[in-house]
Amino acid sequence: MKKLKQAGGNWVSGDRFWNRENDVELFMKQIEEGAHLLLVAQRRMGKTSLMQEAARRLGGRFTCLFVDVQKAASPSDAIVELSKAIYPHKKVWKKAVSVFGNVAQELADRIEKVNIGQIGVKLRAGLTEGNWVAKGDELLAILADVTPAVVLLLDEVPVLVNRMLKNDEFTITAERRRAVDRFMSWVRDNTIRHRGKLRIVVSGSIGFEPVLRQAGLSATLNTFQPFELKPWDDATAVGCIEALAAEYGVIFDEGIPAEMVRRLGCNVPHHVQMFFTHVWDACKRANRMTVTSEDAAKVYGNEMLGVRGHAELTHYEERLKMVLGSETLPLALDMVTEAAVTGCLGRAAIADLRNEYAFEGRKTAEVQEEILRVLEHDGYLEGADDGYVFVSRLLRDWWRKRYGNLFIPVAQRKA
Repeated sequence: MKKLKQAGGNWVSGDRFWNRENDVELFMKQIEEGAHLLLVAQRRMGKTSLMQEAARRLGGRFTCLFVDVQKAASPSDAIVELSKAIYPHKKVWKKAVSVFGNVAQELADRIEKVNIGQIGVKLRAGLTEGNWVAKGDELLAILADVTPAVVLLLDEVPVLVNRMLKNDEFTITAERRRAVDRFMSWVRDNTIRHRGKLRIVVSGSIGFEPVLRQAGLSATLNTFQPFELKPWDDATAVGCIEALAAEYGVIFDEGIPAEMVRRLGCNVPHHVQMFFTHVWDACKRANRMTVTSEDAAKVYGNEMLGVRGHAELTHYEERLKMVLGSETLPLALDMVTEAAVTGCLGRAAIADLRNEYAFEGRKTAEVQEEILRVLEHDGYLEGADDGYVFVSRLLRDWWRKRYGNLFIPVAQRKA
C-alpha cells in the first residue's frame, strides 16, 4: 500500500505530488518544444503544484523562474517580482540588475548582504509608468540569452490583470482598459520576439479569458496554447484517500473512500485531501482510528459544510465578485443559488430572472451570458439537458446550506 503525507502548504511537489504523471509529462513536453502555455483549471486543482513539480524535474535542463504576482497591482510591480525570482540565480542576476540603472551597482556590490525585501523596494524605485516597458523588454532580452533556457512560470496573472482593470470599485474604465491592453500587448510581443528561446507559462485561480473578454482584449492571449488541468478521476481520488489513511493509521470500513469521493462529486485534489484531514481529526478527537459510513457522513455535514468548510469555500463567492463586479454579483448569486436549491438553473428560470434585473447600457440577457461564461469557465456550473447544474456536489451542498434557507426559487416567486 502506497503512503502519502498531507499537503503542508499551498502547493506540493516530489513525493507529495500525487498521481499527475500524464499531466506533468505532457506539460514538460510542451515546454521542451518551446510552447508558451496558458494553464487553465478551476480553483484548487493543483496548477501551482504542477508548475512547481515541472520546475523541479526540469532543473538542470532549464532555468525555471517561478513568479507569483498575486499581490502586484501594476506592471512595474510584476517586473519587480520577476527580478526577485531571478535573484537566487547569481550569474543571471548580475546581468539582469544592470537594467535598473543607478541602483544596479549598489545591489551588485552587496549581493550577499541585501535581503529580498530590500531588493524589491530598491528596484521598484527605479520603475515608473513611463519606463516599465523599456526596462521589461531589456530584462526579458537578457533572460532570452540565458543558458540553459529560461522558463517563466507566472502565477496569478489573472488576479493582477483583474485588479488593474477594475480596482477596488470592480469597475472597468477606459483608462484601466488601456493600461491592461498595454501590459498584455507587451507580454504578447515578448512571446513572439523570444519564441524558441524563452518559454512563458501563465496561470491563475480565476479565469483569464473571461476577464479579458470583458474588456475586449481576448486576442492578447492568442500566442498562448491552452493546457487544461482536470479533476482527478474517481480511482485516483480513492487511491489518494487510501494512501493518506495508510500513512496516518486510519482504518476505513469497506467502500468508505469511494463513498467520500461520491459525496464530493468533483475530485478537486484539495477538497479530497481536506475531507481526509477532517476525518483524521475526528478520529483523533474520538480516540478511535476506525471510520464507518456514519462517521464519514457526519464529518461531511458538520465539517466540510460547516465553519471549517466555510473558510475554504467562501472564496468561491469572493472570486465571483472579483470577476463580475458589484453590480452584476446579485444576479450571479441568484443564478447560482437557484442551481443549488432546485438542483438545476433551468432555462425558464434564467428567462424569468431577466424581469427582475436591469442594467444601464446592457441587456440583462447579455449580462447573464457573461455570468454563465464565467461560471462554466471557473468550474461552478456545467451545461445539462435543460439548463445548468453544479460541477461539484460539495460546492452545491455548501452553497445550499449557506444561502438556501431564505431563498425563494424563481418559479415560486411568480405565484
